[in-house]
Amino acid sequence: MERRELVIVGGGPAGCATALALAGLAPELASRTLLLDRAAFPRDKTCAGGLIPHTLSILRELGLELAVPSVRVDQAVVDVAGERIAVDSPGCCWVIRRIEFDAMLLDAARSRGVEVRESVKLLEVRRDREGFLLETSAGPVHARVVVGADGSGSLVRRSLVSREEGWLARAMMCDVPIAGGTVPQRFEFDFRPVVDGLAGYAWSFPCLIGGRPHWNVGVYSLARRGQGERLARVVDARAAAPDAPRKAHPIRLYRPGLPIAAPGVLLVGDAAGVDPLLGEGISFALNFGQLAAAALAEGFAAGDLRFAGYGRQVAGSAMGRKLRRLGFAARVMYGPTGPLWFRLARISRRAQITGMNWYNGVAN
Repeated sequence: MERRELVIVGGGPAGCATALALAGLAPELASRTLLLDRAAFPRDKTCAGGLIPHTLSILRELGLELAVPSVRVDQAVVDVAGERIAVDSPGCCWVIRRIEFDAMLLDAARSRGVEVRESVKLLEVRRDREGFLLETSAGPVHARVVVGADGSGSLVRRSLVSREEGWLARAMMCDVPIAGGTVPQRFEFDFRPVVDGLAGYAWSFPCLIGGRPHWNVGVYSLARRGQGERLARVVDARAAAPDAPRKAHPIRLYRPGLPIAAPGVLLVGDAAGVDPLLGEGISFALNFGQLAAAALAEGFAAGDLRFAGYGRQVAGSAMGRKLRRLGFAARVMYGPTGPLWFRLARISRRAQITGMNWYNGVAN
């Protein structure tokens, strides 16, 4: 049977960031690491694809530059409380397509000495006396440590950490061609559905698909169940393209206190939970990867693979503190007092700019 020190399950941003950061911290361990993904890359992913400036900073820390087609956003337009607010913020976001971005990250992990196997599905994972046995579509693999980077429905989490469903939201989106061939340099957030009882918002992000400008139009809801028809109506009204194929997916949200580790196991990215306010996950996925890599390097060096402090390290990090604040904001903004808070938020231009800079990681 094949044996590995470490197996990372999932080749998205969280899994790749774990591998990339580990290659910098403990290259020998990275060379004995196996990264598995059930898809063949490039593969598409249901995601608006917005990269805030903090995301680009993390990429540079990982030794990467953004090397895929993107649309730079210089203005945020927000519909709230009966008013449209425009906030100029040059370079507040770069919109990519995950099919290209994720392939870039996976290629980078491979180039740093991490073995990558695509089109390999994890079928079962269980603990034994020496670590973990992973049954995969390509045969069994034994690992001393497993990192679950396998998304909101993580099999690693359900099998080894916790069967609790957790805090789940839902998103639905579609892509609509932009007439005229000009790519807007703004993104749009629409919080008016909150007044109608939606615990979430709608968006329009400019993007390039095959070099052609499109809007990625979507809606996010903290309530996952029983929302399908409502979300479809919001998307259809905003996109004005009833024939555009819609894609929907659950989003697992970060909640302090929910376990994200067990002896020999770490969860990262969507498997651990993302931003509850907007459902944004890419920057947090990369941050999770960095924190997990540090825990792995320290644990292997010390011969202690219990990872007892990982949850506290995440909670105490800048990312963890931000996720807690976003969780509080989500409950406030999308709860019964939401309309009041949105009316207050439109008053101060300074507060709008400060809030955007804080979220984007420009001024934490």
